[in-house]
Amino acid sequence: MTTTLRPTEPLQREADGTRSRRYQVCVNSRPVGVIHLGTSPDFGDSVARILDLRIDEPDRRRGRGTVAALAAEEVVRGWSCTRIEASVPAEAEAALKVATALGYVVRHRHMEKPLGDTPPELPAGSRGRPMTAEEFGPWQEQDRQAYAQSWIERGVPEAEARARALRDYATLLADGLATEGMVFSVLEHEGAAVGTLWTGSREDRAFVYKVEADARHRGKGHGRTLMLLAERQGVAVGRPAIMLNVFAGNTPAERLYESLGYETLTYHLYKDLL
Repeated sequence: MTTTLRPTEPLQREADGTRSRRYQVCVNSRPVGVIHLGTSPDFGDSVARILDLRIDEPDRRRGRGTVAALAAEEVVRGWSCTRIEASVPAEAEAALKVATALGYVVRHRHMEKPLGDTPPELPAGSRGRPMTAEEFGPWQEQDRQAYAQSWIERGVPEAEARARALRDYATLLADGLATEGMVFSVLEHEGAAVGTLWTGSREDRAFVYKVEADARHRGKGHGRTLMLLAERQGVAVGRPAIMLNVFAGNTPAERLYESLGYETLTYHLYKDLL
């Protein structure tokens, strides 16, 4: 049997500068599903994305999705793409297995935890305070460099990673420390600064943008305390849940979030196209 992708629309040019196109997945010319391909608004035309891939129920579990994903790679090679990305919901275990079998690598994942009405207590001797203007400048520069490095270590060319870091920080922190909706905190324990926290909101959820215990004070539970501080801030503004992104391979952070009750919502994967 022959599996092909049949375009159902002309190549689209989106308002954000990306390209996209929808296709029918066909087996011997018989439609069995749909796939939507596009390029990345974050990394440009050289990076493709599988925006949607669905196989009709009667044709599932027959390898149709696997072959469609491989056919998609050929399509985007024709667009001169050198990398392809996809996002897979945590509950779609079969899709995640297919993606990893095809050589996709998990780069990061989004996690979420419900928040109740009662803010958690911080350990004795610990308190959060607002970050000062004097602290913010050095913190922001260091954090932006670390953010770019996280992308570099996970398959993004250095120039692309640094450009993304500059763009993301310019967008998210247009007014620096005074950016509306963003909260920057320093955790103190017995009077000493032991970590920093950056929180805000996304999709009506509290969102942890960055949490970091000071290198001199790691291994003492301050990372957990910082996360409790983030939850306190989310409860204080009435958010029903708190979300975060964690890069793959950051094992201590992944274990911490899981131990606190965070569950994975979405896996974000990539694959280099040879």
